[in-house]
Amino acid sequence: MSNANAFSGISQELIEKLSSDGITAPTKVQNMIIPKIQKGEKILFQSETGTGKTLAYLLPLIDRLEKDEDRTKLRILIIAPTFELASQINMTAKKLTSRKTALIIGGSPIKRQIETLKEKPQIITGTAARIVELARLKKIKLNDLTACVFDEIDRLVKKESFKETDEILHVIPSEIQLIACSATINKAARLFLPGITTEILPEEDVLKKNITHWAIYAESRDKIDTLRKFLAAEKIEKALVFTSRSDQVENIYSKLRYKKVDCMALYSKADKTERKMAIDRFRSGKSKILITSDLAARGLDIANISHVVQMDLPSDIDFFIHRSGRTARAGKSGINVVIGDEYEMRQFAAIEKKLGIIVYPKEIHDGKITEPVLD
Repeated sequence: MSNANAFSGISQELIEKLSSDGITAPTKVQNMIIPKIQKGEKILFQSETGTGKTLAYLLPLIDRLEKDEDRTKLRILIIAPTFELASQINMTAKKLTSRKTALIIGGSPIKRQIETLKEKPQIITGTAARIVELARLKKIKLNDLTACVFDEIDRLVKKESFKETDEILHVIPSEIQLIACSATINKAARLFLPGITTEILPEEDVLKKNITHWAIYAESRDKIDTLRKFLAAEKIEKALVFTSRSDQVENIYSKLRYKKVDCMALYSKADKTERKMAIDRFRSGKSKILITSDLAARGLDIANISHVVQMDLPSDIDFFIHRSGRTARAGKSGINVVIGDEYEMRQFAAIEKKLGIIVYPKEIHDGKITEPVLD
């Protein structure tokens, strides 16, 4: 198989399913990673947001699974840091295979999940704590696993989630294929999985080439009204609005709704049903605006997001990259907007210099987005 087109080693049935979704050629990360996974290599890989990491591991793993005559044993385990990302990966897997899959996440009824496990899924996607809990209860049998994937590994090994992620390594067979990926791989991720092949794909400069960066000045008290004016002035296909504080998600949502702006919100107090409904409405285009925090939107791959709006700047530059990368996916272009006060504008200038991007100042006048008037 040539690395020039990694799809050439994938079954025709899978290729046809990809084609029906408009995918006809592999991305760079898929070209590099698919052959390595097919050879059974343990691998940790980094590639920018929107470059196709999920399919890079799902395609070869499912292709192998389809050749497995035993349809009753759990073969693939995928760990994700959030409900939303786990749900998205599970949905992608369902599109690719008729083999049984299961979504096992914390915060959902455990009895219902135990009933789902009785159907003998061959692919489980979920959050670490709940999977470990069910494994300890002997409800998930991991001894027949062939592969375990850690998606968004840098998030999984952060202090707040490291214990649960580490427990996964203690409950899975030691000899299975380990795969991990993220847009930003840190030292902790490398230490967590020592001695396995690490591939850092060359930057495709998505942030520079495909995303236009705008800065709109607003005092803190005026930010939400500035956001409302921006959404009214700009032609929005889909806009993802970020704020670092979970309590601000609900605040922005309620104030926009009061002003008759049709929008949805992902916030920590919402239950799984509400969160799923918000994402489904946004994904389908029934609602064009989704307000969220960094944690909730981590890794979300939703097509045709035309704008990302950042209502503040995160302290971690990786979060800025992950936020911005929600737009301009799969080779498309997009706009990343920061609405900030004087301090945040200075922060943005530092990010501009560090990442080598160009930031264009903008203002909103008479319902239109314009260049600032220089004195």
